[in-house]
Amino acid sequence: MSDFMQFKKMLTPVIIQILFWLGSILSVLVCLGLLIFGLEEEKLLGLILILLGPIVVRIYGELLIVVFTINDTLTEIHRSLKEK
Repeated sequence: MSDFMQFKKMLTPVIIQILFWLGSILSVLVCLGLLIFGLEEEKLLGLILILLGPIVVRIYGELLIVVFTINDTLTEIHRSLKEK
């Protein structure tokens, strides 16, 4: 808890994971709506997006997580150099 209060432990990666799941669910629901209620052209778009939507949301989330992983790695390097 101390690391969290001193901003040494990041909260944002957890939020990014939650947003990934919400984005994926929303993407699938919108695409299902297009498949069920859409016109013929919208049904094709819904079929394509139901496959690509969650993948795009995942890639975006992973790119954001990489920044925090880099921060964690640099923090570990800093601590190990401090101990030497």
